[in-house]
Amino acid sequence: MKNRWLIALSAVGIHISIGSVYAWSVLTKPIMQELGVSLKEVQWTFSLAILFLGLSAAFLGNFVEKHGPRRAGLFAAAFFCTGLCGTGLAVLLKSLPLLYLFYGVIGGIGLGTGYITPVSTLVKWFPDKRGFATGVAIMGFGFASLIAGPVIQMLVARYGLVATFAILGASYLLLMVPSALYLGAPQDAPRPAADDNASRPAAGAPQLSAAAAVKTWQFYALWWLLFINITCGIGLLSVISPMAQEVVKLSPLAAAAMVGIVGLTNGFGRLAWASVSDYLGRSNTFIAFFVIQAAAFFLLARTSGSTAFQLLVYVIISCYGGGFATIPAFLSDIFGTQALSAIHGRILTAWAAAGVVGPLLVAWVRETTSSYSATLTAFSVCFTLSLAVAVFLKYKQKPAVAEQPRLIYRHSLEH
Repeated sequence: MKNRWLIALSAVGIHISIGSVYAWSVLTKPIMQELGVSLKEVQWTFSLAILFLGLSAAFLGNFVEKHGPRRAGLFAAAFFCTGLCGTGLAVLLKSLPLLYLFYGVIGGIGLGTGYITPVSTLVKWFPDKRGFATGVAIMGFGFASLIAGPVIQMLVARYGLVATFAILGASYLLLMVPSALYLGAPQDAPRPAADDNASRPAAGAPQLSAAAAVKTWQFYALWWLLFINITCGIGLLSVISPMAQEVVKLSPLAAAAMVGIVGLTNGFGRLAWASVSDYLGRSNTFIAFFVIQAAAFFLLARTSGSTAFQLLVYVIISCYGGGFATIPAFLSDIFGTQALSAIHGRILTAWAAAGVVGPLLVAWVRETTSSYSATLTAFSVCFTLSLAVAVFLKYKQKPAVAEQPRLIYRHSLEH
């Protein structure tokens, strides 16, 4: 008999492993020195990893639904850990193409599959607290860099890059495999009686397939909201340290400490905002994200005080993390839970696109204007204009879904 809280712990085990990708910056300089390549060449590795995270999540969502969370979790562990060990080989051979292949492509496929697998499982185990459930898993992804960053730095200093990647690959395999083996759909074990009524969909509630979901305007509205939230958030994340040093004159050490607090804010924001969405409602939560960030980015562009600068950054990053954690529950509210992995995977293409657009946009505006203010103001405008989409979705989503009965997902046809 499976315990749903141990299912949640297993989900965190997978996400805290793959979330180590956010500690990539710790590896940047050592890899540059070892391979004798430029920063731009090394950074393409991270961009490829995020790109293949989004693409694999989109194309392997049906695989997760068909084969279940256990097999999908093992698949993710195999690809992610192979990617890490292969990265060590790439460093040993001083091969940039192998670095792209193992960390970017193979590791990225493990990232995408591992990201969506626990989320859809938890939503089904916690039908009464969908936001909280997704927040728990995705919080692990946000917190991972806090643990992985110092550990990787210590390993590189003590054992070198090649051994570090081998140790990481073996360690994460030992964590991800047991976590994946414990995962299972709710029908694999009795659920608490208190959940019985909550787990039954309300009369007329939609259960759409992924193919049906992508034919609705709601899917593209959510895609756009997620894209804007990630683009602006990841753009800010990519320049927090140098911007803090340049704009409010923080020392490099103080800026590094701020980055650590940003990691905490990112993680806690995922759990807090997703839990709040269970009570506030998913639409209202996204409207709050956009109102808060439109104001925060506008003020950030005009702030010169250190304390105000840091507080505004923490508020923005909490909303950035909250968007990741709230979107799976939002999708389940609109499209149902039976094909959630596949639908969630498809919408994560917004992450793949934003991972490229956000940092490039920040760099381009910064180089063009020699200031961060224009970038921050542009982000404020993006949130202000896109707020209309969030409001429109709130007032139109239910009638629009109800108007498409022909797209209802019929689970029996899949077997």
